[in-house]
Amino acid sequence: MGRKTRSFVVIGLGAFGSVVALELARFGNHVLGIDKDARRVAALAEQLPSSVILDATDEGALREAGVDRYDVGLVSIGNDLESNVIATMNLRLVGVNTVWAKAESRTHHRILSKIGADRVIMPGLEMGRHAAQMLNNPAVQDYVALGNGYSVVNLMIPQRLAGRRLPELEAGPGIEILGVMRGTEYRRDPDMVLATNDRVLLLGKRVDLTRFGDRL
Repeated sequence: MGRKTRSFVVIGLGAFGSVVALELARFGNHVLGIDKDARRVAALAEQLPSSVILDATDEGALREAGVDRYDVGLVSIGNDLESNVIATMNLRLVGVNTVWAKAESRTHHRILSKIGADRVIMPGLEMGRHAAQMLNNPAVQDYVALGNGYSVVNLMIPQRLAGRRLPELEAGPGIEILGVMRGTEYRRDPDMVLATNDRVLLLGKRVDLTRFGDRL
């Protein structure tokens, strides 16, 4: 059974918003891009299913654009905090079911949470943490924070461990080995023999994963 396609409205087509809108469209979703800057809208007009020039602080204009018919809204206005907050409220007022918003500071994050954003993201902070994890341990190729201290990490197997079986890694208590990526192939064979450049996917508390990564 195929995945149900959802519809998204992205308000603010700057660097962050345009990437999100284009990726959502690439995944096959219907995406409406909105910005009051005509140049930004024009730049993406041929790449998005729909785009419109309007001021998202105008609730009536959003209704006229049919924004109420979209499943998910993302507010990505970054250079005008007042407009960001009002646009987020307007998405709620017109009836968009799920609202995400981009925050520029912790105070801004709290405001957006208070007015009903389902999720507030801080790209700079999140990317900073992401980079720090990988800089701290060169074996870490990627990681995803799951909340409550848990993460999934992608660790590169060093050459000295090539030829060992997966159980011999001895990840330790509190860490679950989810599988191995060999090139673009995902494998879950518990007795597989590891090779250089294999990437092991691990689930656990950040402190335990860091300790294990330091041992590699």
